[in-house]
Amino acid sequence: MKGELAKKEITETTIIERIHVIRGIKVMLDNDLAEMYGVPTHRLNEAVKRNLSRFPEDFMFQLDIDEFEILISQIAISRFHEDKKNWGGRRKPPYAFTEQGVAMLSSVLRSETAIQVNIQIIRVYTKMRQLLINNKDLWIKLEKIEKDIVKKDDEIKVVFKILKQLLVQDTKPREPIGFKLPKKKSS
Repeated sequence: MKGELAKKEITETTIIERIHVIRGIKVMLDNDLAEMYGVPTHRLNEAVKRNLSRFPEDFMFQLDIDEFEILISQIAISRFHEDKKNWGGRRKPPYAFTEQGVAMLSSVLRSETAIQVNIQIIRVYTKMRQLLINNKDLWIKLEKIEKDIVKKDDEIKVVFKILKQLLVQDTKPREPIGFKLPKKKSS
């Protein structure tokens, strides 16, 4: 299964589905990258560890246990097991690679597949960044609309509060306005 994705055409959608936002940064996980490159995850991590000076913290970091648990709950990652007899799943939290870390991987993994996959990944990151730039005005307008809605919502709440107060005050009968005619005596 590791090499299946590398043998198939890797689409933009495939790459986008594997980009996660962790610590406010768009990253790709080591197991997803290894699958796309057609290598086992531990081989990718070994290559990275042999060249650790090329991967500062803003290029690559390891998820902490809490981040890993959140990731497990959000996507289908097999749990790492505390029972050493059970060899399924991960035993350590994954490494996350930023866009720069993914680019650096091509200098560590020198296979043709890794180079081609990296080119595709960098193109996707570039398109995503361009979309954000192109839609900046749209985001600003959406934020303004959201603020306006919140403001109007607050104003509507005030109106309803006043209406409720008026309804409560109007429960006792009022005195009629105008001249009071004396009641006619019936004889």
